[in-house]
Amino acid sequence: MTIVRLGYVAMSMNLQNCSPSQTMTFTQFQKIKDREAAIEKLEKIAQSNIQNCLRLLKHNVAHDIHFFRFSSKLIPLANHEELRDWKYMSNLDESLAEIGEYLKKHPMRVGFHPDHFVVLNSTQKEIMKMSLKTLHMHEMLLKGMGIDPEHRCVIHIGGAYDDKLKSLEQFIHNWGLIPLSLQRMLIFENDDTTFDLSDALYLCEKLGVPQVFDYHHHIAFHEDPDWEQHWDRIVGTWKESTLPIKMHISSPKNEKDFRAHADYIDPNMFLTFLHTVKGSIDQIDCMIEAKQKDNALFQLVSDLKSHSEIEWIDQSSFKIK
Repeated sequence: MTIVRLGYVAMSMNLQNCSPSQTMTFTQFQKIKDREAAIEKLEKIAQSNIQNCLRLLKHNVAHDIHFFRFSSKLIPLANHEELRDWKYMSNLDESLAEIGEYLKKHPMRVGFHPDHFVVLNSTQKEIMKMSLKTLHMHEMLLKGMGIDPEHRCVIHIGGAYDDKLKSLEQFIHNWGLIPLSLQRMLIFENDDTTFDLSDALYLCEKLGVPQVFDYHHHIAFHEDPDWEQHWDRIVGTWKESTLPIKMHISSPKNEKDFRAHADYIDPNMFLTFLHTVKGSIDQIDCMIEAKQKDNALFQLVSDLKSHSEIEWIDQSSFKIK
């Protein structure tokens, strides 16, 4: 028997005016002639995004959702090169602390997935510098919420740069240049175009980092289709973590656009995975990456209700026998 907890990404399809990713372009910023007023507007947007995060957490608690990914766009233009003097964390203490207090009362697994601009195997100093600045921002946000940053940030491995093996070794080289606190925060995911499960496992085992298994990515891109033979190794990468093993679930949009995420989750595809791993682990947290966000979670729960091998714990968690 294995406990399964479902989660979703960043935004609700049910809450009105609750985007945590409101933004301002740098062009819009420049149009405000008073720089101080422009920065004040940026700070108000960031405050609004964080307050909307709190609304989302309350929505999750109402539906027994114990797993949630924060938007990485909480602070617009946070690391823009023309705003190096902006101390963007300076007025967020109270709002972040409020989220932290709420999570103490209502424990929930939360984390981030920085976008594809975070590339840690680049040979270009500016790309590495910006990647580390972005990761540092995520670390500060987590600390501001009173959350231990360890294993809270999922990243992809990066680009192949025409030589995948060399790029993996470049990642290992660059890893030694990354502050230890940021190393502790990271977990790696297999992707659907460049670095497959075997590549990700190679790095995770070499560097002592947990592996996030993306089932859809694996089906879309692999050298060896048999992920089952690697499952024990995936589980093994989590042995030093205080958090349960984590995976991503999504379904292909269609055969032509197989890599794109569908609106909802194919329950049969998901059950095929669960029946393979059940009993091998005590618990697994499954992050739903679907266009319909929380509605995809609710639909998946509805689709699974008729299966006798599933015993429901609450509205989004169950045991599979």
